[in-house]
Amino acid sequence: MTVTLIWIAVGLFAIGLYLSWTAGRLDRLHARIDAARAALDAQLLRRASVAQELATSGVLDPAASIVLYEAAHAARQAEEEQREVAESELSQALRAVFNEPDQVEAVRAAPGGEEAAEELAQAVRRVPMARRFHNDAVRAARALRRHRTVRWFRLAGHAPFPLAFEMDDEPPTALADRPTS
Repeated sequence: MTVTLIWIAVGLFAIGLYLSWTAGRLDRLHARIDAARAALDAQLLRRASVAQELATSGVLDPAASIVLYEAAHAARQAEEEQREVAESELSQALRAVFNEPDQVEAVRAAPGGEEAAEELAQAVRRVPMARRFHNDAVRAARALRRHRTVRWFRLAGHAPFPLAFEMDDEPPTALADRPTS
């Protein structure tokens, strides 16, 4: 009888240890999602700020400046529900303005244009990486939250189900292909 109780206690301890480890892992994944989302938000804000600054600098033609400024402003001011759409529209505006290498070279030739074009190129290259890191963390957390053990014992607590950030983040070819200095 005593041996049976010891084995039951050992089994319960092992199950408790596994549940605690799984809950800790899930908590770390949620913290990773929060950090990745903050990094993504920072990169999106940087891209919109650089695009807006370039649009108001006077180095672009007036039509391109208006298109780029309006898309960047909409991306910066978008509510959370419309953020993905606004950021996709900024990506489309960037591709429309900077898809031709001649436009990028015209910006680079203007006073202060080299630095502005380089900063924009870095910003548009970093957004897809930040989005990929965020979505990878979301994918890992979702996979863990789908396990029966996590659902049965409610190891996720009251944390909201993680959502991926889906947007068009393809950079303009003229900006993406040029290597950084």
